[in-house]
Amino acid sequence: MKTNIRILLIEDHLGYRQVLEQAIRRLPGLELISQFGTAEGALRSLNTVTSENYPDVILLDLNLPGLSGLETIPWLKKYVEKSKIIILTQSDNEADVLSAISLGASGYLLKSATVSQITEGIHAVMDGGAPLDSGVAKFILKLVQTQSGRPEAKFIKSLSEREKEILSLLADGLLKKQIADKLEISITTVAYHVKHIYEKLHVQNAPAAVAKAFRMGIFSPE
Repeated sequence: MKTNIRILLIEDHLGYRQVLEQAIRRLPGLELISQFGTAEGALRSLNTVTSENYPDVILLDLNLPGLSGLETIPWLKKYVEKSKIIILTQSDNEADVLSAISLGASGYLLKSATVSQITEGIHAVMDGGAPLDSGVAKFILKLVQTQSGRPEAKFIKSLSEREKEILSLLADGLLKKQIADKLEISITTVAYHVKHIYEKLHVQNAPAAVAKAFRMGIFSPE
């Protein structure tokens, strides 16, 4: 029975990579299975990935030599589609954030995040959450405020009141288990609703679902 969360690190800065390596190796429940300074090196390895070295979580920098982090995401989704991708970068550029989310990243943290915050983010994505840097989350909501109520909303299947409620709690950063406890329903029921939310909004993860909901006026940001 697998107990450790297997992590792949793609980061070109040797010093920062070593800091993360030392931190991860000290923490129980986490296992750094491989690390690369370039996306090309990581992709060559993943081209022949096996069950033994299949990463649960990929920590990905955006500013890489050669193939950039954003250019790498579609390849990662092709080779290891079940892996959760957390962007870990210095860039808080809005275009980078929205591009990464739309391409399928499950979370977006800045390198100013503490080891504890990064660790919490890793556990969060494994529990179905979507870790976002607080500043990043704020400007995502600010951006979509100006784009709410688009006509495309009529092409999306309507969300039930329960689905809207769960989506709102996802927007507050709650994990599936926390939502289940708050609404006094089973985590299986929450997962069922989340699955249907993603299907109705045609998205792959919680940040994309929240952004799209605000953008289309499904509910209004406060």
